[in-house]
Amino acid sequence: MALFEYKARGPRGDAQHGRMEAATADGVATRLLEGGLTPVEIHPARAKQSISNDLDAYFPQPVRTEDLIQFSRQMYSLTRAGVPILGALAGLTSTTRNRTLSKTLSEMREMLEGGHELASALNQHPKVFSPFYVAMIRVGETSGRLEEIFQQLSYYLEREKTTRDQIKKALRYPSFVLFVIAVAVVLIMYFVVPNFSRFFANFGAELPLPTRILIGISDFTVNYWFWLLGGLVALVMGFVNYTRTEQGRYNWDKFKLRLPLAGPVIYRATIARFTRLFAIAQQAGVPLITGLTVVSRALDNSYIEERILTMRNGIERGESISRTAAGTGIFDSLSLQMLAVGEEAGTIDELLAEVASYYEREVEYSIDRLSAAIEPILTFVVAGMVLVLGIAIFLPLWDIASVALGGRR
Repeated sequence: MALFEYKARGPRGDAQHGRMEAATADGVATRLLEGGLTPVEIHPARAKQSISNDLDAYFPQPVRTEDLIQFSRQMYSLTRAGVPILGALAGLTSTTRNRTLSKTLSEMREMLEGGHELASALNQHPKVFSPFYVAMIRVGETSGRLEEIFQQLSYYLEREKTTRDQIKKALRYPSFVLFVIAVAVVLIMYFVVPNFSRFFANFGAELPLPTRILIGISDFTVNYWFWLLGGLVALVMGFVNYTRTEQGRYNWDKFKLRLPLAGPVIYRATIARFTRLFAIAQQAGVPLITGLTVVSRALDNSYIEERILTMRNGIERGESISRTAAGTGIFDSLSLQMLAVGEEAGTIDELLAEVASYYEREVEYSIDRLSAAIEPILTFVVAGMVLVLGIAIFLPLWDIASVALGGRR
């Protein structure tokens, strides 16, 4: 298929122009005539060069979750209406606002025209489509339930976006307060305390211990700020590089589950994601071993992933799902009970979906409690800063005032 530009006349002689895909220029003319237009000029479209195209080569526009949700919804609607996959991708390529996703869909369409399956085309773009997304599409193609799979994927992505937005909302205010506190500390140490230090030095009096400590910290900050900044940058870069290693990411993901306040939220969100994805995979007819493998890679937690793979290995040895799940040490009694009942009744997908809904509600409650618990902590931190500054700065001022008043008497 090639892209052509055309100029045509309408039934009333009005000029119209645009672009159309067809095998040949004659095909474009035929489609124009069928639409009641008279072709005037048809020629191959020239590639448009723009600043945005040049920028995309160096700074590609990221594909957000919202873009994938919209893509999944549109594909569900189009496949439900009986539109062929090639035609659906062609239409979405021209209407998708995200340039990276539009380019991806165009490349996918070319692969489909070359005889590849949709899942294989998706698999060529791992930065856009996750392994779970690709596996679900493969199952949909194999079972003939592609329409249903797109609907389930859109629902799952919506839930993921909702949870992520709730966490961002809960952390927005604490992050802003911590940033303001950090800026205030830097300004106080770099500008305010040195002025008080010079003021106290003029009196030559012995300063209290808290004041001497504060002045020492301020002097160190003023004289060696570049070392502090360099050390902070090195620490952040070292942490980022460490978490990019396999062992570092495993240790960090395991540590995150033990964090105070945030750890339970991360745990519940991860278990909710696992149960939801596993339920979707079972409803779609994904084999048990394959489902565990694919779902574990979509959890974004290498520690939980390793536990799930251990569970998979136990099932391969012939053990039951509930027994292997209990051996992982990551599931609570509710999940284990629902797994056992579902395995016995043959309704594991339905019960896991209920567990997922329960944990999703728990995540919402936990996020609200997290926000409520952080605010008193921030208040305590601010009060502590005020107390330290008050003791360190105003105590010597009080002593100096007392000495001055005593001298007058």
